[in-house]
Amino acid sequence: MRGILFASMVWAGTAVADPVDQVFAAATESFDRMPALRMVDEIAGNCGADTSVNAEVAFCTTANRVFLTTTARQQPYAPYLVAHVLGHAVQVQHGMADVALREIRQRRSEERQLRTYVESQVNCIAGVLYQRAGLPTASLTDWFDNEPLTDPHWGRNPLRQGPTVSITLDTANAWFQQGQRAGDPAVCAVGEFGADLLIAADKG
Repeated sequence: MRGILFASMVWAGTAVADPVDQVFAAATESFDRMPALRMVDEIAGNCGADTSVNAEVAFCTTANRVFLTTTARQQPYAPYLVAHVLGHAVQVQHGMADVALREIRQRRSEERQLRTYVESQVNCIAGVLYQRAGLPTASLTDWFDNEPLTDPHWGRNPLRQGPTVSITLDTANAWFQQGQRAGDPAVCAVGEFGADLLIAADKG
């Protein structure tokens, strides 16, 4: 992973807003029932997570809570991490995850492709939230050499049983960029998973 630590910045005696808080605020302003943030020393031990779960961030649907480590919060890519798992929260809270799960259960031979659609849409939603948070346009390739978040990072308790999927760094970044450019979830239709539910849920 590339990048430097976020420095705490002060301008005219006023501390600059924390980018992670900005992303959470953008999510809450845009969609109902968004999760709360809990800072932890490590992800393992929370919501049934073990060391197979992403070591920096996770979204527990059972508790409707995002867990973020104090170390990860200091990284320049922290706003993306939380925007990504908040993308999963949007899907869960507004029906997209139910649609996807139904299709996956009925079409097991196509599960990998369907999960690719889900993860692509999540990255697009993450880009929308990133833009609405007022953060500078960013690229995943500035921070990562390989696709992040391919290990379990969301799901019910126990998180160690959460889904995993890889869509490649370039694909994840392309959808993240699309969401940032538009700032509108209407552009987040992926494959057969449309944006109608996102548009209906959007308060932005």
